[in-house]
Amino acid sequence: MTDRTFKFLLISRVTRSISLIYVSLSIPLYLSLLGLSPVTIGLIVFGVVGFYASLSFGLGMLGDRIGYKKSLIIGDLLPLIGTALLAVVTSVKLIIPLLIITGIGGGASGGLRGMWSPGISALIASNWRDEKERVKRLGLISSAASAASIIGSLLISIKQFLPFSSLEDYRFIFGISSLLLFVSVISLVFVEEAQRPKKTTKIMKKSSLNYILRVIASNAVTGAGIGLAIPLLPLWFKIAYHANDFEIGLVFTFSYALTSIGSFLATRIKFDTLKIASITRVLNGVLLIGIAFSPWFYLASALYALRGLNAGIGAPNRTAINVRGVSEEDYGTATSLQGISTRIAQLSSGLSGYLLETWIPLPELSGGILQAIGGYIYYRLLKEKRKATSS
Repeated sequence: MTDRTFKFLLISRVTRSISLIYVSLSIPLYLSLLGLSPVTIGLIVFGVVGFYASLSFGLGMLGDRIGYKKSLIIGDLLPLIGTALLAVVTSVKLIIPLLIITGIGGGASGGLRGMWSPGISALIASNWRDEKERVKRLGLISSAASAASIIGSLLISIKQFLPFSSLEDYRFIFGISSLLLFVSVISLVFVEEAQRPKKTTKIMKKSSLNYILRVIASNAVTGAGIGLAIPLLPLWFKIAYHANDFEIGLVFTFSYALTSIGSFLATRIKFDTLKIASITRVLNGVLLIGIAFSPWFYLASALYALRGLNAGIGAPNRTAINVRGVSEEDYGTATSLQGISTRIAQLSSGLSGYLLETWIPLPELSGGILQAIGGYIYYRLLKEKRKATSS
């Protein structure tokens, strides 16, 4: 596959990351400014995650039949329309459904969230067949997208310097976000896609299903932890430490910078791919537990930034592992099902607001424990699969 294709794919993920990271971070803060309670905001994020899970499966299956490039374009058109409308809409009754559509990244605000959309893993797996090459390409895209996420988080910080009211500041940057998503869609038009095997089943082969069920088991546990801990994290910093928008934006800026470095390091680390993927997932959970009990804002910020570095190292390796036992004709459906398992589990975000009002450390503590357990399950299940495959 040509370097030209990779460059256009890179441009798409970079511009998409800037836009959707801003949206992910701004959702709880914007809704709080509109007067909604943490419980209500948690339920809205529940809607964001639910919408994404439903869309993801449909676009994954569609990608196996019409091409992953087309499914990526369709997946970017919805947030493009959503952000454009959010720039002008003032009614809360309209803002809520638009945020649900626009928050297509799944509600979580990690530095890698902006690069993922239905079909991206399948397209990379299809275009680059060697696993090490996949890790390299995924690492470079993850690194660039995470670096771009810094701009998305800085938009939260610099918002207060705009010459508008607080609400109009958010809407102005929603307009900028829509322009960035337009660039993403145009870039995808120039991406080439390798010819894939013809689809021979209605959904997927039994061998592919058997493999991804093991991935799904881990993703369900990990996703539940992410849903509890991450989507409302900007609001959590605000309530737990009385941090302002500028400080919150800087927290995520540092985290995304380290995520970018971690993703780049993933292309250089020579170690067992499965072990890296599993250990980093466990450490993600441990660091969330540390954040839950941090008495100081700056310590919690440092732990979250370190978690960004760790996540950047783990994500490209984990994505490569997730398609290791999947047939080429099933990449789209399989990766979508894997993603759906995580997103459905992230519906736990609906409980996040309740936990936050019950005891402030509870969302991060419970989310961290579940994510650490999910990392252990991931290693045990896929290690057994590898042994069974080689015997």
